[in-house]
Amino acid sequence: MEFDLPFQVLYEDDFIIAINKPPGIMIHRTKITEDKIFVLQLLRRQINQRVYPIHRLDRGTTGVLVFGKSSEIAGDLSQLFRQQKIQKKYLAIVRGYVEEEGIVDYPLAREKWLEKKEAISHYTKLAQTEVPFAIGPYPQSRYSLVEVFPKNGRRHQIRRHFSHLRHPVIGDKDHGDIKHNKYFRNELGIKRMLLHAANIQFEHPVSKTLLSINAPEDSLFIKAKTILDF
Repeated sequence: MEFDLPFQVLYEDDFIIAINKPPGIMIHRTKITEDKIFVLQLLRRQINQRVYPIHRLDRGTTGVLVFGKSSEIAGDLSQLFRQQKIQKKYLAIVRGYVEEEGIVDYPLAREKWLEKKEAISHYTKLAQTEVPFAIGPYPQSRYSLVEVFPKNGRRHQIRRHFSHLRHPVIGDKDHGDIKHNKYFRNELGIKRMLLHAANIQFEHPVSKTLLSINAPEDSLFIKAKTILDF
């Protein structure tokens, strides 16, 4: 898969850099991936400096991704994540009509055999639409655009929470709706998961000022919003 390079830098100082992660690329190498390129190596090459990941976004998720420029700063920021002192806002397009707002309190485990841990996500519906897409037995299809604030950072938390609500994220291969995913991919040309990390807020570990970093949506997310008239 081709990516728009160099990465769009959303914020940078002597201690931190934040980029707008494109879809379809992993942050770093894992034991199970066969990928050859990753955000970490490309960003190091782009700014000619070592960087240290603070948090993760799934391969298909776009948006704000923060790195420390030293292991010490990365450790400080990771501590903020563990203490739930970093606020994250996501945008997602999901199947069906959701409630105007809600809280999903549904514990999750990283793997089935591990103990479940607290996982809470707050969401607000921004818009809903009904479009003439005959997917399955119905002549129309319904979708919602939601704003999501996960309290925790469990693996696939937002994706699994909306799957639990029976309103899966469009394009989610692991927890989504196969028929809707196929329609968006083959008929609409939207070949990505419609989940975007739109904003992150935290106290700068050195200056102690509040940082609020926004990431604009990519062209495919915007295309989906346009087609669905969001």
